[in-house]
Amino acid sequence: MNYKFFLARRMYAQGEGKRQVAKPAISIAMVGMALGLAVMLVSVCVLIGFKDEVRSKVIGFGSHLQVSNFRGTQSYETFPISANDTLLTELRHVAGVTHVQRFSTKPGIIKTDSDYQGMVLKGVGPEYDLDFFRQYLVAGDIPVFSDTVASSQVLISRLLADKLHLEVGDAIYTYYIQENVRARRLKIAGIYETNFSEYDKLFLIGDLYTVNRLNGWQPDQVSGVELSISDYDRLDDMRDAVSEVVDTLVDCYGNTYFTQTIEDLNPQLFAWLGVLDMTVWVILVLMLGVAGFTMISGLLIIILERTNLIGILKALGASNRSIREIFLYFSVFIIGKGMLWGNVLALLFCLSQKYLRWVKLDPASYYLDAMPIHFNVGLWLLLNVCTLFLSVLMLIGPSYLISRIHPAKSIRFE
Repeated sequence: MNYKFFLARRMYAQGEGKRQVAKPAISIAMVGMALGLAVMLVSVCVLIGFKDEVRSKVIGFGSHLQVSNFRGTQSYETFPISANDTLLTELRHVAGVTHVQRFSTKPGIIKTDSDYQGMVLKGVGPEYDLDFFRQYLVAGDIPVFSDTVASSQVLISRLLADKLHLEVGDAIYTYYIQENVRARRLKIAGIYETNFSEYDKLFLIGDLYTVNRLNGWQPDQVSGVELSISDYDRLDDMRDAVSEVVDTLVDCYGNTYFTQTIEDLNPQLFAWLGVLDMTVWVILVLMLGVAGFTMISGLLIIILERTNLIGILKALGASNRSIREIFLYFSVFIIGKGMLWGNVLALLFCLSQKYLRWVKLDPASYYLDAMPIHFNVGLWLLLNVCTLFLSVLMLIGPSYLISRIHPAKSIRFE
């Protein structure tokens, strides 16, 4: 057996930290390591959860990719494209595309007896995937939307419903300004609540036929086509693949297709999510620094209190390197125990938050009503390994204090 590891284990097992000065120093080092690692693990889980939740809501409203009219990227007006069966079939055959659906939009105003509110009526067809709205439905039902007949039924957000004092089954009058003001009477079939205020306060979901009639478009024309993909990490590659298929085409009305990702359509939001990565890196560096410096302090105190042992080992022929390894092994035991408690604390917090949701957030500011937690086992293990490696690396420099201890003087040291 490696005698350095054996001595370090005996020192740890026999309670070397029970001396008057070393005991509190080691306890502080363990607590610092445990709290530092726990904060790092929780921060990563919260960051991943927050980014995934917000991103999934943005994608729920607009999918991963959108094919629209090139003129629409240079104007606030909505320009149509032809979404005939040939185009939809070609998009479905692009490798990595899992779903294709049409949509049309029309800005307007909701008017009640006492109030009014601007909105965008988004028309969807029978192929539209409504699982996202079904997930956040809080009242009523999801109507059947058509592209051949007007249903006059819509989904409205809880935010708009509360502001306008509306409930399921209420009739609302909507107005659309063109050459002449056009009106439509719609009925609320369901109310959804995503807590994503930027979109909740904006969209009503209706049928494609009604919106196309309001826009005065042909049956095959729509505002755009939304595409879902199987791997979000390949978002840019999928945009390029879809662009190769459609961006060089011109439809029968002379309109040019243009492909954009959900990040292209919401640059400020995704830039904000990117800033969160830097925030977590700052937290990781600070917590690792705190844990590392508490361990350095503990190691120096242990070395000073074990000066007598160091002198005896040197007198018996042990090299400075061997003695440093003994104390580094001893430090690893302390770090390991602190990391174990750190993992336990982080796991308890994350599990309780995931299932009890006791830490609440303001949806108006964070788009979520509770702190999200998403586990990533790979990152969890990687953070543990990196913490152990960097903590030991930080202790190598202070361990060189051992080389300055002389056997003749240290053996008499008490």
